[in-house]
Amino acid sequence: MSDPVSSIRNLGPASDAAFARAGITTAGQLRDLGADAAYLLLLQSGSKPHFIGYYALVMGLQGRPWNDCKGAEKAGLRKRFDQIKARLGPTETSELEKALDFLGVVPRPAR
Repeated sequence: MSDPVSSIRNLGPASDAAFARAGITTAGQLRDLGADAAYLLLLQSGSKPHFIGYYALVMGLQGRPWNDCKGAEKAGLRKRFDQIKARLGPTETSELEKALDFLGVVPRPAR
């Protein structure tokens, strides 16, 4: 039997369930896909984007603790994270964002 996703450092039982919804059921599959492709599949399966979750995955695949990510490395991962999110296309606007936009409190994001 193959090791579960949660056998990767920084990932737990909730990761097993979330990645299974994306069709990734083993640590080997996750390693073969790599962090970016696996995270994109995770988002496409309905998981909400979360930067800490993304870089915890990247660090875990490197065998490092999640909080080892700092400085320029973290800034670079933020750019990758934003690129992955952008591949999803436009996201639904929350009711709060709609109200703030109506009131002119926040500028409209480019879509």
